Amino acid sequence: MKELSVFDIIGPSMIGPSSSHTAGAFKIAKVAYQLAPKTIAKVTFVLYESFAKYYRKCGTDRALVAGLLGMDEEDERMKDALSYAKEKGLSYIFEIREDVNTKHPNTVEIIIEDPRGNTISITGASIGEGTICIEKLNGIEIDFNEAYNTLLVRHKDHPGLVAHITNCLGNWQVNIAYMRVYRESKGSMASTIIEVDHPISMQALEAISNHVDVQYARMMN
Repeated sequence: MKELSVFDIIGPSMIGPSSSHTAGAFKIAKVAYQLAPKTIAKVTFVLYESFAKYYRKCGTDRALVAGLLGMDEEDERMKDALSYAKEKGLSYIFEIREDVNTKHPNTVEIIIEDPRGNTISITGASIGEGTICIEKLNGIEIDFNEAYNTLLVRHKDHPGLVAHITNCLGNWQVNIAYMRVYRESKGSMASTIIEVDHPISMQALEAISNHVDVQYARMMN
């Protein structure tokens, strides 16, 4: 049985009445935080449809920034996340796209830039009662949610890479529930997303990352 948090039941009352606009937004941003580089230079939140219309009124802005700051769901600082971001030197902007139709009305694209100008982007949707789905990674359509602990490996599209990843997980007794591979084009970059039963150890992540053709391996718990 899934363990429920206060977000699942009533939403974060400290920053807004709607779990779709607050808890869901926070969880999407927390996924982005887990994928982000250690040093973030700038964040752009592209808000669509309902998020775009009500992000200030419902506290979506604070929920998104709190997630990018790595806060926990019950962190009392969340209501002051915008001020806290300024203290931490987190530069962010909100772009509004009310006229663009999306699959889900509560959709946000989060674009993270590091000091060297490298970017990573994820697009996620809040689909009700604080539940989310991640729809795109770096512009490539994907599909995963928060039902499992999820491993994301960014790597070159070379023969043997997927075998390397699964061998590393097998060596550390990690059970794979589901696996998908998305590639941008043949021979270029690919993303392998693996849902597992339990969090993966740092040693297993390091073993995966040690391959010359692996850009990074990140765990989303």
